[in-house]
Amino acid sequence: MDYAELHYQRDGWTALITLNRPQQMNALTRRLEAELRHAIERAGADPAVRAVVLTGAGRAFCAGMDMAELAELPPEDIRDPARMRPFDMSRRPDYQTRYSYFPACPKPVIAAVNGAAAGLGLVMALYSDFRYASAQAVFTTAFARRGLVAEHGIAWMLPRIVGHACATDMLMSSRRVDAAEALRIGLAHRVVEADALLEQALALAATLATEVSPRSLRVMKRQLWEAPFQDLAGAVRLANDEMVDSLRSADFQEGVAHFVEKRQAAFTGQ
Repeated sequence: MDYAELHYQRDGWTALITLNRPQQMNALTRRLEAELRHAIERAGADPAVRAVVLTGAGRAFCAGMDMAELAELPPEDIRDPARMRPFDMSRRPDYQTRYSYFPACPKPVIAAVNGAAAGLGLVMALYSDFRYASAQAVFTTAFARRGLVAEHGIAWMLPRIVGHACATDMLMSSRRVDAAEALRIGLAHRVVEADALLEQALALAATLATEVSPRSLRVMKRQLWEAPFQDLAGAVRLANDEMVDSLRSADFQEGVAHFVEKRQAAFTGQ
């Protein structure tokens, strides 16, 4: 795919994806939505990529759906089967949904929220594995102010991140949550100054790419996304099965060897 509304760049082990409609605050169009899914799936399939950083050009992360397209959006568009082709997420029906390409990506996805994350912009940040925020970042659900509802599973996801009370507040009031509050309620993992945001997000990506096992990250990500649908016994059974496979893996052998030999790890993801 030729990207017209985002930039895709590989830097070492990291894929940097930049939403690139700065004059429109990176508002999501159908074209940008398709490009973003393609870019994340491309990074997920590339053996030279071990982590993904997603950010926005200009002063916003993503201001939600482009209002011109939203005004003309057919009501049934949200059920478009072309946007929900199957994901390899242990074949769970729960994750065969529109934005499941985020959890289905076998690499960690880091949202570097450089400004406004509203509506679908917030949804994308929530589906990411890490949320680093600029001190100028602002988060808002926005849906109730547009006569809409809690879209794309956000009513399930948001309470699991910030708690029921904060999620109710954010959804029903649609008020703006600044970076300091986002950090306090657990919506953001870290808040940094604007000029250091991308550097810090890329540093986290580099750490994940070089200091820990890609295989471990791949399995842990699946465990974390599946855990809400399991009881404790089921989670333990799955962990035990995965532990057997881990002990047989090349990355386990390397994990022991580099520690004993006091050298930099050379994980292969196998």
